[in-house]
Formats: sequence, C-alpha cells, structure tokens
Amino acid sequence: RDVRLDLDPRVTLLDALREHLRLTGTKKGCDHGQCGACTVIVDGRRINACLTLAVMHQDDEITTIEGLADTVDGDLHPMQEAWIEHDVAQCGYCQPGQIMAAVALVRKVQREGRAITEADLDTIRNVCRCGTYPRIRDAIKAGAQRLAAELGIALIAPDTSPRGAGLDR
Repeated sequence: RDVRLDLDPRVTLLDALREHLRLTGTKKGCDHGQCGACTVIVDGRRINACLTLAVMHQDDEITTIEGLADTVDGDLHPMQEAWIEHDVAQCGYCQPGQIMAAVALVRKVQREGRAITEADLDTIRNVCRCGTYPRIRDAIKAGAQRLAAELGIALIAPDTSPRGAGLDR
C-alpha cells in the first residue's frame, strides 16, 4: 500500500515505522546498526532501519515483517514457515529482523542466479541473544528451498564447505 507521512526530516525509518505507522514488528534493539533487530527490506535490499532517515525513502518500496506474507500466496511467507518448522524462536525479539535479512539474502542469490552457500549465510550478522544460530541457518536453507520450489529453480548447492565464523558463534 502507498503511505504518505508528514515527518520531521530527522526521524529514522525505524521510528517512522514503529511510532507513526504502528508497525511494531520491526524491533528497536541497539539503535546503532549493530544488532539487526530493525532489519527491513527496501527496494529488495536489507537495511538497518535505525541507521537511515525516513525522508531518504520517500518513493521506495519498504517491506516489513508485517507485510512479508503479502509478497507471496498463502498465509505465511515460506521463510516464516521454515522458522516455525525449525523451531527457531525462543524469546523471539530478533526474529523479525532475522527473517527479513534471510529473505533479502535469498532474493539476492536468486537474482544472481546461483545457489546459496555457507559463505552467504555468514553475511547475516544479526544478533540472537538466545543463540539459536544453527536453527537460524537451517531455517534459512529450508526457506530458500521452499521459495525455489515455488519458482521452479534450484538455489541450494551441496554443502561442501565447513561452516564459517558467521552465525556459528
């Protein structure tokens, strides 16, 4: 949906979403771009909403966790289904940002026409205080497979590399 707001030019995208549009799925964690809890997708790319001003995205397509399911047919996005299937969430605070980062990564890999790799998974640096990183990685792979099946393409390469230092902490 197209939304117009009259905001002070100093308002961050995160505050515009949470305080002005009441879209509270995008979380305010560190407010310094370190944790990734505020990750949203803007024009196909993941960004930290706390580090950008709302005015910079006047004509951009912004997808939050609330609108993610609307980008596919069904009640939930395939990545959200994978999150449930792999029982990723514990406290749940980081999960919207984790899911949005994962969807953006899978879409990027699809655009590049290649398979998702462990090195790709290492690029997601969102913090999970509960430490569910192995389940997050498994859910991202499963979500990518679900998306690939919907599109009729192969995205997952055989895992021949050891896990990197990224999400395996």
